[in-house]
Amino acid sequence: MFRNQYDTDVTTWSPAGRLFQVEYAMEAVKQGSAAIGLRSKTHVVLASVNKANSELSSHQKKIFKVDDHIGVAISGLTADGRVISRYLRSECINHSFTYESPLPVGRLVVQLADKAQFPLEILNVGHKSFGVGVFLIVEADGRFLLDQVCTQRSWKRPYGVGLLVAGLDESGAHLYYNCPSGNYFEYQAFAIGSRSQAAKTYLERKFETFMGSSREDLIRDALFAIKETLQGEKLTSSICTVAVVGVGEPFNIINQKTIQELIESFETKEEEVVEAADQGAAMQEDRSPEGAPMDI
Repeated sequence: MFRNQYDTDVTTWSPAGRLFQVEYAMEAVKQGSAAIGLRSKTHVVLASVNKANSELSSHQKKIFKVDDHIGVAISGLTADGRVISRYLRSECINHSFTYESPLPVGRLVVQLADKAQFPLEILNVGHKSFGVGVFLIVEADGRFLLDQVCTQRSWKRPYGVGLLVAGLDESGAHLYYNCPSGNYFEYQAFAIGSRSQAAKTYLERKFETFMGSSREDLIRDALFAIKETLQGEKLTSSICTVAVVGVGEPFNIINQKTIQELIESFETKEEEVVEAADQGAAMQEDRSPEGAPMDI
């Protein structure tokens, strides 16, 4: 992408009907480290690549717990991801305090999409003057929210982060993707970030079996999908993070020791399968009849 005269601020439309700063934010998601999400009827698994920039530094956290029933994985600008995760926690706490019940996943995703496109600001009406074309929204608790402002201010910018939102509520397990453009989609499985196309290809081959998969099978498929994004690099627990939420299991990040044991067990099974296939091919060759001698 190259700079042009229509990308100086987020309010300028190009003649082709494009908002370039929004597209730049979506490009930031593609440049971030890979994140994977997949779900079954009872569980949702999130996984991310968390390689450090150098051997002397630690990695940036890519998976955040929002509530006992919701967690997110991010790709893109990590600072924006932390801000959004704090917003999501605040919304869950406010809903739980007001209604004494967990916030439904779909409603939280809609609020997040609205915030990505139209950030809401709580204002004191008695000390604020409003211009022409500004809409007031009154909440049930008396708060006034100012909407449709972000698209009218040139100094605002989109969030440069994509989120995979995993959650469990009364309607079952859910996996959503929130885009910097404000769009959101529900998926059976999805991958975002750099080299995510390889993971998407793997998930597309396997997604029909995910609904009936167990917790361990989902984690295995998530690790295999993460491995596809590494382009031949060895998969270890030090460069990936895996989290799970499900029926009877609150959102939690699996510790590195458990992940490494799972990786080693999967690699052992793969080696056994390869050896069995090689032995079968060798036996087939031994049983094949010798060719008849050629007449000269």
